[in-house]
Amino acid sequence: MARDVTATLVSIGDELLIGQTVNTNASWMGAQLARVGIRTVRVVTVGDDATEIERALRESTTDVVLITGGLGPTKDDITKTVLCAHFGTHLVRHAGVEERIRAMFRTMGRAPLEANLTQADLPADCVVVPNTRGTASGMWFTRAGRHWISMPGVPHEMYTMMTDHVLPELVRLLGPPTIVHRTILTTGLGESQLAERISAWEDGLAADGISLAYLPHPGMVRLRLSTYGQDDPVAAQERVQRQVDALHALIPELIFGEGEDRLEAVVGRLLLERGHTLSLAESCTGGELSHRITSVPGCSAYYVGGVVSYANTVKMAELGIPEDMLALEGAVSRAVAERMALGVRAALGTTWSVATTGVAGPDGGTPEKPVGTVWIAVAGPDGVRAHKGHYAGTRDLVIERSAMAALDLLRRTLLGNEGNGPVPGDTV
Repeated sequence: MARDVTATLVSIGDELLIGQTVNTNASWMGAQLARVGIRTVRVVTVGDDATEIERALRESTTDVVLITGGLGPTKDDITKTVLCAHFGTHLVRHAGVEERIRAMFRTMGRAPLEANLTQADLPADCVVVPNTRGTASGMWFTRAGRHWISMPGVPHEMYTMMTDHVLPELVRLLGPPTIVHRTILTTGLGESQLAERISAWEDGLAADGISLAYLPHPGMVRLRLSTYGQDDPVAAQERVQRQVDALHALIPELIFGEGEDRLEAVVGRLLLERGHTLSLAESCTGGELSHRITSVPGCSAYYVGGVVSYANTVKMAELGIPEDMLALEGAVSRAVAERMALGVRAALGTTWSVATTGVAGPDGGTPEKPVGTVWIAVAGPDGVRAHKGHYAGTRDLVIERSAMAALDLLRRTLLGNEGNGPVPGDTV
């Protein structure tokens, strides 16, 4: 039976600590390690400080320690010297690495500076990990069956080094167990209400050796199922698939995809499959819906266009909303949302249309229509329907959650289950 293999990620750089650079390397590395069965148990971020780097190395007790950053040609890049001190070795010039650096500069029609050539000075007893995209080589140390690999912090250089060299070699050396992950994407219920809805199903996961993680995001909750394959990865995949099938049967109206699916892409596929077209009339979302729809490649096959009718004058002039309706009902109302959807559908001649109107805040709310109140309408061949949602959070969150709810209402309408399950947006 394959044993559990653990990893620590050490990210080096002052820019990570002061927020100048987002540490995307750690999240990417964690995902790649999980795919090959190596479990990340600790992520450490330290500045360009020898004492802190040494402490991070000393306190890391996992099978694998992956280090990124601090390998450039400038004086603040001190990772190599700290590694030498930690492993009791010294720097030597690696002729092969030096020649590769010189060749790289020749292709650019330039001569390398001495600072560039110092990139070939590496610890004497490390295994050099080649960098095909830059001048900073990786360094691999092995002591008593444990592995430390230092790589550049430049993402595209590190990605290639990990994919081409580090991951395959770690799998060969350590033989980690297979880890099966499936991520189910849901929308329409907040985390706590979703947990209550699927509680009995969740209780049964332990019998199959499956763990569940709730990963909330504005307008959606990801459900990640994980299990170890040990010596039978096929059986592990079958166990997870059985539970995924049960979840689909339990909450079919809430599930819109898996893995990296995006709701706007799912809606686009449904429109494309039916040969239908879409138009949008946006008020409170201010073009966010259009942005999401047009971020999907190939959307021109079904998306015609839209109107951002933020002011009432635009609602009247472009969408045909009567002035007395706006005065009597208010812009944030079922009647106006429905007329917006009908107006843009007629104007652009589409199969479907979606309209949003609401109070995004932070000002503008009333006791009857507090901040976060949003009406969403979908118009199509069978008429128009509207739903009211209440969205908590900042202005940006209200807009984001409104857009997600509008897309989901269209999705459910296209699937014919618009009336099933919770009204989109009633929870956060």
